[in-house]
Amino acid sequence: MSNAATFDTRTDTAIPVESPLAYSYRRSGAPRGDHSGRLQLRERAMLGHLILRGGAIVLDEAVRDVLGLNLPGQPQTLVQDASGERSIQWLSPDEWLVIVPGGEEFPLETKLREHLGSAHFAISDVSGGQTLLEITGEAARELLMKTVIYDVHPSNFPVGKGVTTVFAKATTIIRRPSEDRWELVVRRSFADYCYRWLLDAGAEFGVNVQQLSLIHISEPTRPY
Repeated sequence: MSNAATFDTRTDTAIPVESPLAYSYRRSGAPRGDHSGRLQLRERAMLGHLILRGGAIVLDEAVRDVLGLNLPGQPQTLVQDASGERSIQWLSPDEWLVIVPGGEEFPLETKLREHLGSAHFAISDVSGGQTLLEITGEAARELLMKTVIYDVHPSNFPVGKGVTTVFAKATTIIRRPSEDRWELVVRRSFADYCYRWLLDAGAEFGVNVQQLSLIHISEPTRPY
């Protein structure tokens, strides 16, 4: 711990923190299609995003003890807890993306650092630099087929898979956590671009944007 600088990005403060898509909603709106719409979009904003790097054996033990999940055992795979609120995704042979509810990332990072001790590892809190867009509806795969170069056919992209690929002209992470839900993890700087692209590409299907809270309000963190 003495060689690492850690920062709690969600300390108690009166300064509001806006969703990465707050500007997009004001600029492009949030279409609300009727019940016949075949596509639903929702930003799951201000979640906790941590990048873990290091040896799989050492990290797996720490993550299992602290978070109750094992690291994914296969490339391009995703594991979740029973609630679906916490997940770990394989990014490369020594790199994983952990996503947890907002406010949990700092105590999680602290516990992991304490558990790992002098092991060779790196933990980066990238929560402020990314956001997660959820796509559901019967036209979700059709929308992705218009937008990404990766093969999203069920035979090639089963539930539990996640890959880093090209979305339009941006880099994104595509995940399929359940049969009827897809997720895009996008950089904050590309969030507006990706959102407007989704609105345009999904217009033919009838897009329904589920706009949730745009402002973060500090809440007690979950102890580990």
